[in-house]
Amino acid sequence: MIRRLLLGAALCAALTACQTAQQPAPTVEASASEDAAWYIGSMPDKPFDVPLVDRSRMDAKFARQTVNYEGPEKPGSIVVDIDERLLYLVQPDKKAIRYGVGVGKQGFSWKGIASVGRKGVWPSWRPTKTMKGINPDLPEHREAGLDNPLGARALYLYQNGADILFRIHGTNEPWSIGEQLSSGCVRMLNEDVVDLYERVPVGTTVYVKRNGRYRV
Repeated sequence: MIRRLLLGAALCAALTACQTAQQPAPTVEASASEDAAWYIGSMPDKPFDVPLVDRSRMDAKFARQTVNYEGPEKPGSIVVDIDERLLYLVQPDKKAIRYGVGVGKQGFSWKGIASVGRKGVWPSWRPTKTMKGINPDLPEHREAGLDNPLGARALYLYQNGADILFRIHGTNEPWSIGEQLSSGCVRMLNEDVVDLYERVPVGTTVYVKRNGRYRV
């Protein structure tokens, strides 16, 4: 229990990338207890173990699962549906692995076609100029760790060889899955983004659609 409370305290201290809209802060003790209640153990990983979420606290729709998929995208593609808060990794035979995600709040969401330009394991994080403009108190840099906003893994999206500053990444706020809260990026449970990371290579095509369309 002490370990969970310490983990909760670390997690509640996060400054969320693709940042969550700020809410009035509860006491540290209350935040630590509430956060710790979301976790039921950990999965071995390096350099940090991945906290495992109690999925009974989440809508079953957002559980990782294999589903039928009728879209036109080729197997191996990633499709993010902003409206549904779902990410699909397209498989052969009209199947897909589906994950629940959190997405950008109104006005921050992006749609289009990109590719995975690089991948990061327990990446460090720097806020964008836009994020600093909105919240000047954000740090210039945050090292990898349980309190890092990018979580356990990150997929960095590129267009024409350039980083578009849009990420698919882990989160230390599991309650945000299924919500429209971030400043644009797509967030996944850490255990889910680790699974996705292992399945997709650099160069994977990513379709992010809103209102049923990913063409801008």
